[in-house]
Amino acid sequence: MHQLTAGILLTAMVLSAQATDIGVAGLFPGKAVLVIDGAAPKTYSVGDNVRADIRLKSVTGSTATVNVKGKLETIGIGQFVSRSSPSASASVTLKVNSAGHFMAQSQINGGSMSMLVDTGATVIALPAADAIRLGINYKQGPKTMMSTANGLTPAYRVRLDTVKVGDIELTQVDAAVLESGLSFALLGMSFLNRTDMQREGDMMVLTKRF
Repeated sequence: MHQLTAGILLTAMVLSAQATDIGVAGLFPGKAVLVIDGAAPKTYSVGDNVRADIRLKSVTGSTATVNVKGKLETIGIGQFVSRSSPSASASVTLKVNSAGHFMAQSQINGGSMSMLVDTGATVIALPAADAIRLGINYKQGPKTMMSTANGLTPAYRVRLDTVKVGDIELTQVDAAVLESGLSFALLGMSFLNRTDMQREGDMMVLTKRF
């Protein structure tokens, strides 16, 4: 996702009471192409002020992080975060990708990662390599067996301090770490059960319940 493509999925964010829309139209090393309130796309470098109270903080191959009035917000391609007012319920809208899956740009214990939304997974499931990168000492957790596409595999039960997807942040979320049989992280029901899920066509809206 390092090149700008016509018709690329726009990720928009409605921020604060002013309801500023920020869309990510393209990502390059050190730069992001942003669409502000529906205006023409414009390229910003990391450190540039998008507006007086909005600054481009950093970019990766799939996300842009902006500083909005001192608060960092990470926007992932294919993800729409809406917060029309400070009192509005936290929600995030995910758009199905070309493979027919919903991917969520997330933060676990403050570390960024992408997860596949999986209503068939009872808990969040993490490959061991991701757990190590996030600083999770998973081997201190109780060991169990979990079913994967390749059969039963050992797993370690853990509890994550924080899991954030868009504007939804949950604490003390159950998860499992697998040392084999899992090539990518799964956003399972230990997170999804604490949201209301509504799907309309190729969009899925998650709204925080508790």
